[in-house]
Amino acid sequence: MEDQKSSYKVPVTLSSASVYPLSVHDAFAMAKDVGYDGIEVLVTGNAASQSAGALKELMDKYQLPIMAIHAPTLLLTQQVWGSAWAKVERSVILAQAVGASVVVAHPPFRWQGSYAEDFGEGVQRLIDTTGMKIAVENMYPWRARGREAKMYLPHWNPVSQNYQHVTWDFSHAAIANMDSRQAVEDLGDRLAHVHLCDGLDNGKDEHLVPGLGTQRVAESLQYLRDVQWEGTMAVEVSTRKAKNAGQKEEWLGKTLEFAREHLSASSDRDPMKQ
Repeated sequence: MEDQKSSYKVPVTLSSASVYPLSVHDAFAMAKDVGYDGIEVLVTGNAASQSAGALKELMDKYQLPIMAIHAPTLLLTQQVWGSAWAKVERSVILAQAVGASVVVAHPPFRWQGSYAEDFGEGVQRLIDTTGMKIAVENMYPWRARGREAKMYLPHWNPVSQNYQHVTWDFSHAAIANMDSRQAVEDLGDRLAHVHLCDGLDNGKDEHLVPGLGTQRVAESLQYLRDVQWEGTMAVEVSTRKAKNAGQKEEWLGKTLEFAREHLSASSDRDPMKQ
């Protein structure tokens, strides 16, 4: 068992969202400089993020694989790739072209009509027909005047939904005041992908460096290590407030060190009793 633990390794990738509004090219450069194992590409209006050819050139140049594609299902990418289903379908095609194993998608907004109503079944059909893992990401309640505005259908919390694959984001969990350590255990084999960051229950999606928020990030990673989790992980820390490129790399370096420490450190505790 000790030999298995010592050889266990989760690849830690850098999400290009971490360097936004810089380009996916900048994400590759920083990932290489800091020592990441690969990249998650958030598809945006940036042409390179949408092009398999351009992404393959970056993979060759920096000798880093793309392990996940984040579909342009965010509010800020509503104009990318047309209809809601086209966004997911084209993300699957792009992921297949560059060798990524996971496509990350947000749950639909209630106003997205038949796409929202058929989302769960549609995602499962795509999984069945393409073999691609489409991992639906946890979001959070939107609050107005102290009351929750129901923005997502069927819900912002995927734990209780019948999705085959899920992405867990610690910043979103903080806003929702959820216990990430319990959630990753409850998800079990359905947890396919993790967005590594931290956050506060203040209504702001801050994507902090782990340790600067309220989430049980370290304990969650230790649990995943102890159960030999086989998913992929992407650091999604906001660096928009960094003073310069050096500080961006410092924050991303600290997060990478945090991940590797807690995914490899020995533990005398039974993970099922934490």
